[in-house]
Amino acid sequence: MIDKTYETLAQAVADVHDGATVMIGGFGNAGMPSSLIDALIEQGARELTIVNNNAGNGDTGLAALLKARRVRKIICSFPRQADSHHFDALYRAGEIELELAPQGNLAERIRAAGAGIGGFFTPTGYGTQLAEGKETRLIDGRHYVLESPIHADFALIKALRGDRWGNLVYRKTARNFGPIMAMAAKTTIAQVAGIVPLGELDPEVIVTPGIFVQRVVKEAA
Repeated sequence: MIDKTYETLAQAVADVHDGATVMIGGFGNAGMPSSLIDALIEQGARELTIVNNNAGNGDTGLAALLKARRVRKIICSFPRQADSHHFDALYRAGEIELELAPQGNLAERIRAAGAGIGGFFTPTGYGTQLAEGKETRLIDGRHYVLESPIHADFALIKALRGDRWGNLVYRKTARNFGPIMAMAAKTTIAQVAGIVPLGELDPEVIVTPGIFVQRVVKEAA
């Protein structure tokens, strides 16, 4: 019997190793798997490379992971905002590496990894520092930059409901990066608000099929 459910958050993240590349879903706080992040902090993995849209808000979730100094490098599109003080402090002190990617490029690099695409040309970033050291090409009179896919060892994502096969549905825009991150990681761990019996999720509304999800765990109350 296929059963991908885990009893505890700690069990779900127990094998995240030092130096792992970890994708974390969320657009700001929307769709951020805060319970899984808290479990990862407790677990103790260090020297992580984090892939996320931004670099943490306030003092919780991804910001708490940064505060705990568990992150060696972050790949994101929007690192600075009014309450990104933990990232700001680490970056100014030279204690974290930043790889900046325009948001569309970031999303497509993740999607490319999941789709098995070796790279793609995009006009975004051409002629800027973001294109330095990268191949460029003139296509139909327009300049493009070659971008590479982003693969991950783990993806931590948040969904509204899941079943024991790992099928997921999301709450509105909280899905954001979740579906493509699930496809791009070797091990996808989904934090859900509720686990429902097999067959209760309408196949027509399942967003992430269970084939892309290895673990499902209920979020902290």
